Amino acid sequence: MKFCWCTLSVKNMDKSVQFYKEVVGLPVTRRFTTDAGYELCFLGEGETKVELVCGPKHPVPCGVGVSLGFEVKSLEDMMDFIKEKELPISSGPFQPTTSIKFFFVEDPDGYSVQFVENL
Repeated sequence: MKFCWCTLSVKNMDKSVQFYKEVVGLPVTRRFTTDAGYELCFLGEGETKVELVCGPKHPVPCGVGVSLGFEVKSLEDMMDFIKEKELPISSGPFQPTTSIKFFFVEDPDGYSVQFVENL
């Protein structure tokens, strides 16, 4: 079995796509509207994919307990980038062991996004 993607319900597709493209760095691979009026967007290539869904009868986003983790080359560079984007760091940075450090931000719908540097 192979993991395909993680689906997130979003309130505003454009804001969410902008966040995952510009902040996380995931390219849009497919974006379309279904006959039922739902808008879907797949972001990412290779093993990392995120599916965003927005629609009139789709559940309201609930980011409680959901965290998406993305590996970065330099945590310091990513923290500087987040500050340039004027996004708040919701928690961290943390370094629980000598081999990893990370921090969290929230996407436009309150989902927790973790940026991780493996040392």
